[in-house]
Amino acid sequence: MSGLPLLQWSYAGPILVALTLPLVWPSGRTYTEPGDRRRYRILQILTLLGALVGAKLGVMMGDVGWPVRRLEDPWQILLTGRSLVGGFLFGFLTAEVLKPRMGHRHPPNDHFARTLAFSIAIGRLGCLMTGCCRGLPWDGPWAIADVAGVLRHPAPLYEIVFHSGIGLVFSGALSRGRWRGTFFARYLIAYGVFRLMTEFLRETPRFLDPFTVYQLLCLLMIGCGVWAMRRYGPSPMREMA
Repeated sequence: MSGLPLLQWSYAGPILVALTLPLVWPSGRTYTEPGDRRRYRILQILTLLGALVGAKLGVMMGDVGWPVRRLEDPWQILLTGRSLVGGFLFGFLTAEVLKPRMGHRHPPNDHFARTLAFSIAIGRLGCLMTGCCRGLPWDGPWAIADVAGVLRHPAPLYEIVFHSGIGLVFSGALSRGRWRGTFFARYLIAYGVFRLMTEFLRETPRFLDPFTVYQLLCLLMIGCGVWAMRRYGPSPMREMA
């Protein structure tokens, strides 16, 4: 996403609600040991920082073409938006690098993955209302007009439906005790595939014509998800341990 109107309440409002959702629906309470809970909270903060850096790097690469293309103005770093793909990818990598160093031996938190899905869906409302992350021109039955009156694919709406659906699926899986330890791995794979396909409907610079840099990042994200499934998914050895 680029050119985000941070000072508009139509965008900032949903983002603030999305950021407070993890506070209302905390995931750290799933750890009963004080030491585990403390390490998890620190890991959450560091993972968030990694995700924020990745979100900025992702949009710099995907929308600006950096580092292959030079920045016209250093202020572009601040003026560009953030990429959900970059945030997912770098947040996951940050957590996996830090976990062994912090002594955190647990798989990614399933409750957090569920909360994150609903949080992102709410945040995408801001994108929908302000017209960022827009889709390609299209005059189909559910097209939405932009500020210039051009009918387009409602790309943010597709994201809202996807992430809300993932949140509902994860909620059902949690209540049934299924997929333990693999929610985030499944999220990485599912969103990677979803974004890989819907990127063809978005108005994004195609530096890898006919593909975008985001699609390359999606492939990396899918690979990370597959790795995490193998690492944290059920196995005979892990069941015996």
